[in-house]
Amino acid sequence: MKNAHLRQDALVIGLVALAHGVSHFFHLILAALFPWLKPAFGLSYAQLGLLMTVFFVVSGIGQALSGFLVDRVGARRVLFAGLALFALAALTLAAAGNYFSLLCGSMIAGLGNAVFHPCDYTILNQRVSKARLAHAFSVHGVSGSLGWAAAPVFLGGVAALSSWRGALLAAAVLPLAVLLLLFLNRAALRPDPPAHKAALAAEGGSFAFLRLPAVWMCFGFFFLSTFAMGGIQSVSAPSLVALYGMSLASALTAYTAHMLASAGGMLLGGFLAAKSDNHDRLIGVAFALAALMALLLAAAVVPGWMAVVIMGVIGLASGVAGPSRDLLIRAAAPPHATGRVFGVVYSGLDTGLAVGPLLFGALMDANHPAWVFICIGLFQALAILTAVGVGGISRSRAPAPQRA
Repeated sequence: MKNAHLRQDALVIGLVALAHGVSHFFHLILAALFPWLKPAFGLSYAQLGLLMTVFFVVSGIGQALSGFLVDRVGARRVLFAGLALFALAALTLAAAGNYFSLLCGSMIAGLGNAVFHPCDYTILNQRVSKARLAHAFSVHGVSGSLGWAAAPVFLGGVAALSSWRGALLAAAVLPLAVLLLLFLNRAALRPDPPAHKAALAAEGGSFAFLRLPAVWMCFGFFFLSTFAMGGIQSVSAPSLVALYGMSLASALTAYTAHMLASAGGMLLGGFLAAKSDNHDRLIGVAFALAALMALLLAAAVVPGWMAVVIMGVIGLASGVAGPSRDLLIRAAAPPHATGRVFGVVYSGLDTGLAVGPLLFGALMDANHPAWVFICIGLFQALAILTAVGVGGISRSRAPAPQRA
């Protein structure tokens, strides 16, 4: 029986992680093809950036709303719809004849992306044993990083061999293949019955969770932490070049070290989170280390090769916090509101990724590369306060231990 539960958990974790990897792959479906789209349509960098902004704005709004749909009709159906929308988006983009068509494709992709976090976390919470949830969340996070890493290689490689339209047609096959695999294993992803109206009424109604301070603290945590991540993703390489006089290739190596270390940190974080109930404290230690390392980079007092190592340490510390972060959100969610809570909370991720690069781009335009890392450290430090606040609320709601 124990082996049967292990196999069932592994199947669910693998299927959900695969779908999550597709989601992150589609985050970059346009950005990876910018070198081809820019001359093909005669676009400016501002117009290319707007395509990404549209994606994340639609995804952020849709993510908050899709959580309600997940709790009403079940995560499996909504997840299938998200994968189908990705395929439709890729086909729309492949057939695009003008900028408006690209915008439409970006909107469809954003709408498809909106469903994944509410669906993924609802399925994992419902179908994976509690003892393995921390590991499930760590694998889920790693799969997202792998999706980000695979997109430029796959799309750029196919575009170089054929064309950007060929790359998008090839990309459309990916969500369809995963959709088929999930459909064939749909029994493993079966949803729990939707909450009865009486149960929702007892909790204060479908929108009662919005009155919980912990939910908005979790939203704040995602906004602040991904705001910092937006700086690392968008301008960390040119900032390192300006601060340390290193080559662009070395700076990109530092960014790669950050991403790889982040994936490794998520795996390590799963083991640490499984052995701890104080998830906010683990997050606090990890983010404090990351913030201090960011400030050290800003000071430019270490040699260039050390900057590569420090970027890796920031990634490792941020990754370690990932599984604890998701368990903290789970603890803050009412019993019948998992999809809604994760939907609202994770919309903070899209908001941070959409807004963060604007600030960091302005800092670079003003020739303040040191302030890029100062702000990264500052926002990571502020994120600690929200995590500690959520942890304190969760502990105050926990039942007092029984005395013998």
